[in-house]
Amino acid sequence: MRKLKDIRPIEVKDYKLYVINQLKLPKEVAWEELSTYKDVAKAIKDMIIRGAPLIGIVGAYGFAIGVKQLIDERKSLDKAQKVLETLKNTRPTAINLFWALNRMWKKFQKLMQEGKNNEELIKALFKEANKIDLEDYHANKSIGGYGQVLLPQKANVLTHCNTGALATSGWGTALGVIRSAYEDGKDITVYVDETRPYLQGARLTAWELLQENINHYVITDNSAGFLISKGLIDAIIVGADRITANGDVANKIGTYSLSVLAKEHNIPFYVAAPTSTFDLDIKSGEEIPIEIRDEKEVKTCGGSYIAPEDSKALNYSFDITPAKNITAIITEKGIISEITEDNIKNFLKYRGG
Repeated sequence: MRKLKDIRPIEVKDYKLYVINQLKLPKEVAWEELSTYKDVAKAIKDMIIRGAPLIGIVGAYGFAIGVKQLIDERKSLDKAQKVLETLKNTRPTAINLFWALNRMWKKFQKLMQEGKNNEELIKALFKEANKIDLEDYHANKSIGGYGQVLLPQKANVLTHCNTGALATSGWGTALGVIRSAYEDGKDITVYVDETRPYLQGARLTAWELLQENINHYVITDNSAGFLISKGLIDAIIVGADRITANGDVANKIGTYSLSVLAKEHNIPFYVAAPTSTFDLDIKSGEEIPIEIRDEKEVKTCGGSYIAPEDSKALNYSFDITPAKNITAIITEKGIISEITEDNIKNFLKYRGG
């Protein structure tokens, strides 16, 4: 069995959060200090950190940092609601952010009712954020263990965006499946969609794969269909930012197109995500809020314009893949292979999701 590196995108020291600035990869591994909740909110909004699970984890630490900040500045803890809303208003699509912040808010309210003093309150909130952090790491390892069984001994796998250690507390979801398969001795080659406009595949996924010496090719987004038609791809594995009650999936823009190609060419299309990504309050993908980001992200690359500055651009960050296009959803609790509303509900109920 191969032994892989343990890449961690965040660290906590002295009640401050330090994160790898993912905008600077792969040229530079630069750490940013986030010492206020507004620093955290900006890091999420500006995509210094990204990836649905990591956004949730960083949001949780951000809330703890915000409460400590209120105490240090001798402000009323009634303002904790403002901290919560500021963090919630950073990015709208990934449910993990709201899941983590709601959990932190419930913990905060419980601690207040128990009459904890300021020191106890801060320690307990950071401990809760750390629990969310550790739970995600162990969930990722379980996702990898379940998912790698689905891959043959020799497999060419197509990925989209970045779903590895940099998008989570470590190890990864979809890329975690690949890492687990490689660690188990399987012969894996990864085809890495560049993933415009932020190039999370070309910049981040490829960087992670280099750290592990996993064989891979970076490909342009618009070459995926041709490679699939030539029989060069055995499976597609992607992550998720939100999964609805009926199994529809919101993920990085371009995911839907890949699911259509997979269905047309009869290759498996897998989604890997922790159970915290499910949003049973939303019935279908039509109800998911889709983030539209600055058009400048489409018109520029590496700080230089690649389109006329005066042209208009449309920059949807996510799309919706219908459940009917998905072969299976891989979670830390197991695999959902028949994706229906009843199956999802029963799976989460009986497996403790």
